[in-house]
Amino acid sequence: MIFIIEDDKIMAECIARACKDYETKTFFNAIEAMADIDRNMPDLIFLDILLSGPDGFTFLNELASYSDTAKIPIIIISSLNLENQDLSEYGVVEILNKDTMYPKEITAYAERFAH
Repeated sequence: MIFIIEDDKIMAECIARACKDYETKTFFNAIEAMADIDRNMPDLIFLDILLSGPDGFTFLNELASYSDTAKIPIIIISSLNLENQDLSEYGVVEILNKDTMYPKEITAYAERFAH
């Protein structure tokens, strides 16, 4: 299971299409994703940072505070310049820039982490 947490519906659809061979669940805010995570523990999360309501950093802190969710690999997809940030302590394995990423990158991470 792959969680896509992205408030831009077109971008969320593009990510889901790149993960077409895997079961995905899309959330348009962090609150919905946190409410569902106990029922559907994801293998991988694609996370936008600039979300309406609690932002992606708040979501990362919440995940890191629980031993089971702290181990979920996270790919940040953002228009923010975060390439030089070390967010590995939050389970972030990669940061992709929305302006320069390719769908094949998303597919490669899905293949690597999703079961």
